[in-house]
Amino acid sequence: MKKLGRLLTAMVTPFDEEGKVDYEQTKRLALALLNSGSDGVVLVATTGESPTLLREEEVNIVAGVMSAVGDRGSVIAYTGSNSTAEVLEATKKAERIGVDACLLVVPYYNKPTQDGLYQHFKIVAESTSLPCILYNVPSRTVVNLSADTVIKLSQID
Repeated sequence: MKKLGRLLTAMVTPFDEEGKVDYEQTKRLALALLNSGSDGVVLVATTGESPTLLREEEVNIVAGVMSAVGDRGSVIAYTGSNSTAEVLEATKKAERIGVDACLLVVPYYNKPTQDGLYQHFKIVAESTSLPCILYNVPSRTVVNLSADTVIKLSQID
């Protein structure tokens, strides 16, 4: 497994004047961040406009940045959702593109129990060879991933 590095920057997603994703500027920004000392970039998470992007746009952003970055740094793709099936699909696409890890948000809206959270993340972790980074943001998801659940999840190979 590749070391992800110590400084991973959550990258914004640039848009053009018409409100469309500016894919070329996205690549330039990723390279600029790596050239400025970041060890890697985190793409299409909340800082990168995940709530407003189509999955196709997310895939295109990740693929474009991967092609531009090469081995210059780590690329982490946000593949989270409150739908386990959608997370599985997005994570498989990210893995095929060649990202170094995936970022998974705590499922939101339906307020799962700790066991529900465990099952969600376990299913995803067992479906991929990618390292999974847990994204716990209770102020947005209204659910807090407990330390006990994280410890239990850390036992998954």
